[in-house]
Amino acid sequence: MFQCLFIILVQWSRVGFPGSLFLVFWAIMAVKWTGGHSSPILCLNASQEGLVASGAEGGDLTVWGEDGTPLGHTCFQGADDVTSVLFSPSCPTKLYASHGETVSILDVRSLKGSLDHFHVNEEEINCLSLNETENLLASADDSGTIKILDLENKKVSRSLKRHSNICSSVAFRPQRPQSLVSCGLDMQVMLWNLHKARPLWITNLQEDETEEMESPQSPGQLLNPALAHSVSVASCGNIFSCGAEDGKVRIFRVMGVKCEQELGFKGHTLGISQVCFLPGSYLLLTGGNDGKIMLWDISSEVEKKQKSPAKHTHRKKTKRAIGNKQGRNTHASVTGEDEHGKILPKLSLEHGEKVNWLLGTKIKGYQNILVADQTNCISVYPLKEF
Repeated sequence: MFQCLFIILVQWSRVGFPGSLFLVFWAIMAVKWTGGHSSPILCLNASQEGLVASGAEGGDLTVWGEDGTPLGHTCFQGADDVTSVLFSPSCPTKLYASHGETVSILDVRSLKGSLDHFHVNEEEINCLSLNETENLLASADDSGTIKILDLENKKVSRSLKRHSNICSSVAFRPQRPQSLVSCGLDMQVMLWNLHKARPLWITNLQEDETEEMESPQSPGQLLNPALAHSVSVASCGNIFSCGAEDGKVRIFRVMGVKCEQELGFKGHTLGISQVCFLPGSYLLLTGGNDGKIMLWDISSEVEKKQKSPAKHTHRKKTKRAIGNKQGRNTHASVTGEDEHGKILPKLSLEHGEKVNWLLGTKIKGYQNILVADQTNCISVYPLKEF
């Protein structure tokens, strides 16, 4: 079941006049996938074969086809919220799901029972991450602990305890199966190597909050603490992003056993609940409590700083020609910065609901944004221009 509606996509663009900044409005059709849940959806993931899994409050889990049709449904005993779902890259029918303190492994062809389950955490799990070799599964929980589950030996191989508050997000680094990053409501971001029990590097986001005082922001936003909600690692494995309650996106680069913050910018008026790199690119999706979804292109900044690791006092503007719906080239330049060097989103979407989860994936060959929010529907936005 699905419903269609039109929304307005806002795009910053320079059109014909040097030094002039315009808003170009794109009307796109949003598709609503319905009929799979009766409670708010909390998490999403997609398989390489186009299946989508969603977890919701009350123990609900649904698997969807590419056309938005529910293909299967189950409800875990105990009715704990399903907080994270992950498809296996090597076996597209295998699905990992966290509910309460438990991780279950399911076959999406028959969701009636679990293939296996592990009670690995002492408090509710918030996020799962699978390494590329698929022998380790990380689960971050409310106690601030990250458990590393050895999937081959079916036991916990590591217990990483350094966050002093809820660990909200964890992500293995691509191409580095023993390395991961994490963030939490203690306002800390950490880099880990599983050969060591302690983090290699830690930063406190609150300490750099004053560095963005020159950025325009809404009244009262300065009072929001930098509680870290989400991390996402780009496909290269060395660049990762973090979204926090202060509305700021931070971009870090891993430099051996430490990290450096490369960028910090704002676009959301409230806290950022989700960050998500699109596969194989430096295009970054962000979703916030302000009901907005934004797409940022940080490629020029990342590549520039990679070539020139010294201080950067000038930001180079990048342009890109795009076509309109009729296929006619408008030659409207799209910029990631304004005249003062402030980074701007390439696209801004007024979703209207607080974002619980963001997912960038290809459906029927085209890039799409899938959004879970406070409703029981999945919103699907096409990104055919990208």
